[in-house]
Amino acid sequence: MIVYDGLYAITPVLLAAILGNYATLPNLAQWYALLIRPPFTPPNWLFGPVWSLLYILMALSFFRIIRLDRITPLRRFAISIFLSQILLNACWSFAFFSAHNPFAGLLIILPLEALILSNIIIFNKLDPIAARCLWPYAAWVAYASYLNFGFWLLNKS
Repeated sequence: MIVYDGLYAITPVLLAAILGNYATLPNLAQWYALLIRPPFTPPNWLFGPVWSLLYILMALSFFRIIRLDRITPLRRFAISIFLSQILLNACWSFAFFSAHNPFAGLLIILPLEALILSNIIIFNKLDPIAARCLWPYAAWVAYASYLNFGFWLLNKS
């Protein structure tokens, strides 16, 4: 059962990472590199390691929730919130990078941050360690929200 639970925890996170890269990588040199960057934009090389760590923490967090007894109150709701936010995570890359639309990205990243914070609150009721694993993700997405807003503000035409 632990292998199945591990695969169940890793699959949505891995899919989000793959889809995010699919939307992002082809647009870095041809579009993103030409944008005016807001202050405190990190170098491109930093995004890969940061997201890799965040995806590992997300999968670990989700795994801990999946491993709870199926009759645990809020477990199913917590899983649905997690899956909703991971879906929005993937959608953001398509809105911002593939569509070349920072405003559309902003319309996705703000509800994404709200879902991540909701996820933390719900996970904390079930497994505080699982909740703590999501705090770096919430912090990074808050920072990414600032960057997204800055890109939109500086590059709207």
